[in-house]
Amino acid sequence: LICSGRRGTKRKAEVQPEEEQREEKEEKGEEESVYGRNAEEVKSALLAARPTLTVVLNPEKPRRNSFEITLLDGETTLWTGIKKGPPRKLKFPAPGDVVAALREALKAE
Repeated sequence: LICSGRRGTKRKAEVQPEEEQREEKEEKGEEESVYGRNAEEVKSALLAARPTLTVVLNPEKPRRNSFEITLLDGETTLWTGIKKGPPRKLKFPAPGDVVAALREALKAE
């Protein structure tokens, strides 16, 4: 009995073509841009509602895969998407919702 199989030898892992690696990097960059794009939309809505408002994006390193809007007093959270989703679109607020939350928070002060 003669076996001509590959018994006892390891197969080398297939090397991904550059094209596939580039697509993976683009997808990762796209994910990061979703957060940035939504942050810009919320920022413009807040500035439209209150032009004198100062909006700072990520004063500290943000929590991974989260989207939160907090007043700079550090205590008042206008919106958090940490416990929302999947799908991922639930993690981001409608800009109008954030403006309404801002008005409520400023009334309370």
